[in-house]
Amino acid sequence: MRPPADLPRSALVLGLARQGEAAAAALERRGVRVVHADRKLGNDADPALLDGVDVLIKAGGVANEQPLPAAARARGIPIWGDVELAFRILPNPFLAVTGTNGKTTTTALLGEMFRSAGREAALAGNIGLAVCALDGRVPADAWVVCELSSFQLEHVERFRARIAVLVNLAPDHLDRHGTFEAYAAAKLRAFERQEVDDVAVVPRGFGAVPGRARRVEFAADDPLPREPALRGRHNRENAAAATVCARAAGLPDAAIAGALESFPGVPHRLEVVREIAGVTYVNDSKATNVAAALPALEAYGDAQVHLILGGSLKGEPFGPLAEALGVNIRGVYLVGEAADAIESAIAGRGVAVERSGDLEHAVADAGSAARSGDVVLLSPACASYDQFRDFEERGERFRALVEALEAPAASR
Repeated sequence: MRPPADLPRSALVLGLARQGEAAAAALERRGVRVVHADRKLGNDADPALLDGVDVLIKAGGVANEQPLPAAARARGIPIWGDVELAFRILPNPFLAVTGTNGKTTTTALLGEMFRSAGREAALAGNIGLAVCALDGRVPADAWVVCELSSFQLEHVERFRARIAVLVNLAPDHLDRHGTFEAYAAAKLRAFERQEVDDVAVVPRGFGAVPGRARRVEFAADDPLPREPALRGRHNRENAAAATVCARAAGLPDAAIAGALESFPGVPHRLEVVREIAGVTYVNDSKATNVAAALPALEAYGDAQVHLILGGSLKGEPFGPLAEALGVNIRGVYLVGEAADAIESAIAGRGVAVERSGDLEHAVADAGSAARSGDVVLLSPACASYDQFRDFEERGERFRALVEALEAPAASR
């Protein structure tokens, strides 16, 4: 079996977790010779694996500076992400959701809107299945609504989204991209292959984007078919972005309104875990950067908040976070390697600081200090890799710790 003309004869797939496994399987089904490489196999630094290879397909978590991507560039071997491969093998129209914060909520809300309209759509990318895993699972006319990271978009070549949305753009992943400009350029690649009959959805007043698509703007104060159930101005902005995309895909306003009213949100994004003795515990573990934590502070600006901050560093300053700490912040509980940097940034803000060290102690410390009507908010403003596998594991641990708390005897 000869591979289709749009695919290589041979490929090296680097990183055999969710994205890589799905990409390798899709290639092998089409007769492409696949070489597998992964740290767990002990061969992720062997340049001999590139011999006779037409393309390197790497998972988003693999940095460009690692030995095999660096060797591929030196040899002039193209590098693709899994979304580039998916575009070549799937006949479906793509709706690409990218940006810094709010991607998952916007993607999931779009899925709810398609379901409400009785239209088939598959959610993939950084939400749900790896995008290549949709191969053979969805009908050709179903929309692929994919949440795409900068790591996936920096290696697109022919990828074309019929609808692409940038939910927002703020500094993130500077430890990987080096500069905000490089990070932003990767995000904007979602638009570069769009044609005049495609739609580019961007925040109101955002600068020019590449490509030839018709431009549509959105903002948090847009009129909507119905007010969203989700709390916070940032979630209204996500709802506005999703509404524009849904309309561009031909969904009726009645279906959009139904989804806005019923959508409960997604785990780890301002997720109310439990109320104990009048204290509300909120899991916002997805706030892996400063820009993501600021909307959480705004959403609970009318409450007395005990804020859990910290985790692994990403190369961004904490000054904007310090400036956003209002008089309603009753205490800050620091965890992880970022504790020193955050404490230094918020010094002089008049906020009580506790060096809790880890999440277990932070939940206990915050819970002990909180009173009825208060909120204990995990919105770390940092990545999780110093103490957890990812933000999901961190959020699940927070949820488990809260579920294990006992109400004070007086309130039982």
